Amino acid sequence: MAKCGSCGPGYKSPVDAMKGPREEIVYLPCIYRNTGILKPDYLATVDVDPKSPTYCKVIHRLPMPNLKDELHHSGWNACSSCFGDASKKRNRLILPSLISSRVYVVDVGTDPRAPRLYKTVEPTELFWKCGLANPHTTHCLGSGQIMISSMGDPSGNGKGGFILLDGETFEVIGNWELPGEAAPFGYDFWYQPRHNVMMSTEWGSPKALANGFNPADVKAGHYGRSVHVWDWTTHKYLQSLDLGEEGAIPLEIRFLHDPAASEGFVGCALHGTVFHFFKTQKGNWDAEKVISVPSKKVEGWILPEMPSLITDILISLDDRFLYISNWLHGDVRQYDITNTRNPRLVGQLFLGGSIQNDGQVKVLEDKELDSQPPPRVIKGKRVQGSPQMLQLSLDGKRLYVTTSLYSGWDKQFYPDLIKEGSVMMQIDVDSVKGGLKLNEDFLVDFGKEPDGPALAHELRYPGGDCTSDIWL
Repeated sequence: MAKCGSCGPGYKSPVDAMKGPREEIVYLPCIYRNTGILKPDYLATVDVDPKSPTYCKVIHRLPMPNLKDELHHSGWNACSSCFGDASKKRNRLILPSLISSRVYVVDVGTDPRAPRLYKTVEPTELFWKCGLANPHTTHCLGSGQIMISSMGDPSGNGKGGFILLDGETFEVIGNWELPGEAAPFGYDFWYQPRHNVMMSTEWGSPKALANGFNPADVKAGHYGRSVHVWDWTTHKYLQSLDLGEEGAIPLEIRFLHDPAASEGFVGCALHGTVFHFFKTQKGNWDAEKVISVPSKKVEGWILPEMPSLITDILISLDDRFLYISNWLHGDVRQYDITNTRNPRLVGQLFLGGSIQNDGQVKVLEDKELDSQPPPRVIKGKRVQGSPQMLQLSLDGKRLYVTTSLYSGWDKQFYPDLIKEGSVMMQIDVDSVKGGLKLNEDFLVDFGKEPDGPALAHELRYPGGDCTSDIWL
């Protein structure tokens, strides 16, 4: 953490964060909904310190008090956006539940290696005070408040609004957006105060996606394809960037970490594209497609063409590399984004997926590969599912990967993942020239959990990371 007498949490700048300590533990939500195991979801604490006797082991599990919450993403009560405020501490992890709409507040400050439940915000608080449900992304604000995006209304229809929590009491304050200005769908968001802007994305209507993916729901308009632009100061809804069919289901959105930057990237799942968004000379915002992963013509799958399904993206703290996961094809990619308008592929690694050469799917036409990749076995365990959530070490040299997307879709696309549990892997990164190499000695196997195979999702470091922290 920052070495200064009167600093708040996190780091003064992204460059300072890169010099932060090596990660020793990580927190991951583990999900039992849709697995047939009637146990609560839990927060796992995993030891990732190679010098520790419990390296690659789950050292603590904090079960939630309810069943079928669908824990998903997490965020902080305070991050680098509060660096200038010495009264703030990063000591509470916020865990929204995608399906139950509960929000759990977890105390990770008292004992970081054994988190404890601090408070539960009940769904009725979100329903009645905000008219929102299905909370997704959490970011702490420089004001000390906490903001959580929503995906729906209490009836399961799409509604992209934002819930504000008090950063001390964790009471629901109300909506961030102005009355009547919620977006049609919600998912992720990122803000960049120096440009007085916040951008948000769209997954789909919770009712449509809750139990699986039906392509007919895309045609019926139950999935989004726009990025929304908001005035950060007044909270006014300014602009909608329609990314078109190629930009359908825009999920993770990331500004460059440099707080002066007026550009970033959004990963669009359905057609395997990444769009670069930017501020125009007129002062409004626009977006252009800069990466397109071609679909593969296949047989033995549910459709004749298999999209890559880009489900996570992240940017290294020095804004040099963009990482993406292709959850159906099964690869992680590293792009050099020195030229943000022309990303250059410099690293690629297959870790599971739907086109392995001993599986049921036969690739008939492939614009990228000469042959189907072999299965991935690490320490005797075959990787089920496919690379999904990504987290990069602060110094940019280690990329952690988990394999579960969301229990309803895991069950549909990777039934063996439900039976055998997800894994957490580590990739060694060449952060100078680019390049990815699997660490064959690292594996966390969530198939061996005490209550049965679990689905591990997003990763968080106790001191903040490149998908949690925003600089002002």
